[in-house]
Amino acid sequence: MNRRRFLLAVPISIAALGARFARAQLTRKPLRIGFIASGGTNADMQGPEPRFASARAFLVGLRELGYRDGVDFTIEGRGGGGRPDRYSTLARELVAANVDVIVAGGPTVDAVRRATSRIPIVMVGGAFDPVHEKVVTTLSSPGGNVTGLTLQQVDLVGKRLELLKEVVPGAAPVGVLWEETSVGAWKASEAAGVTRRLRLLARQVRDAAGIAPACAALHAEGATSLLVVSGGVLFENAAIVVDAARARRLPAIYSLRVFAERGGLMSYAADLEDLFRRAAAFVDRIAKGAHPATMPIEQPTQFELVVNLSAARAIGVTLPPAIVARAAQVIQ
Repeated sequence: MNRRRFLLAVPISIAALGARFARAQLTRKPLRIGFIASGGTNADMQGPEPRFASARAFLVGLRELGYRDGVDFTIEGRGGGGRPDRYSTLARELVAANVDVIVAGGPTVDAVRRATSRIPIVMVGGAFDPVHEKVVTTLSSPGGNVTGLTLQQVDLVGKRLELLKEVVPGAAPVGVLWEETSVGAWKASEAAGVTRRLRLLARQVRDAAGIAPACAALHAEGATSLLVVSGGVLFENAAIVVDAARARRLPAIYSLRVFAERGGLMSYAADLEDLFRRAAAFVDRIAKGAHPATMPIEQPTQFELVVNLSAARAIGVTLPPAIVARAAQVIQ
């Protein structure tokens, strides 16, 4: 008899729990996610299929985890338009909007962390070493309100220089384009040049208007190849960078795939869109109670060499067969 009562009670209990869970779902507020990128506009970050590729990849990651747009989360999106002077204002807007968590594209991380020590921040990418720049204490134990994923841009500059010298051997100088938000990677480039006994000629770019003159100056000074150490400005103006290098017939290697896709000679990097997709898992863990201070920062495990044969033909360069054979993608 007791067993019968128990069995009858089980469906009632399950039904009660289900009803309680349903009520909780109805009353729970959607997670408010701030999303800030170095490029694009605010409008580029909006909607179920944002125009900005990184925002689109992040939404894919959320949906893979079962999140529903407008039901389980809403996005407050901000795009910096490749203007570092705008990042602080946009970061403060997200803080004022009282979002629950902020996903910050690499070049914007410094502005966001200066705007809040309270709201969890998930960083994605960046041309800097987060430990060296004191953004976090260590990769395994960040220690503050910042966690996320790095691009290892600083670690890869030496490899990019080696690939570039395979294409353009000899003692001629290598030109380097860098900017304020990629200063960490530029310093690493200097050190890599010393180690490899390469002469580097550098030009800092502050805005889109300075890209073509910088390439022209490097060419005039004797550079026969180009390393592009990109941050927010160069990333947002990838097409201008590619055109400027092509105009001076400078074989160039870039720090992100987007440059090769827009006509650049070659890139060597992690997949940035994949990192933004993976950022959704960090947001999910934070939403479930995890604290950024104890969430280890993740690094890429795979790096892709992308070569553009059309770009090579346009500047009269023949890529070594060994380079083409190692490429993860060959653009014809």
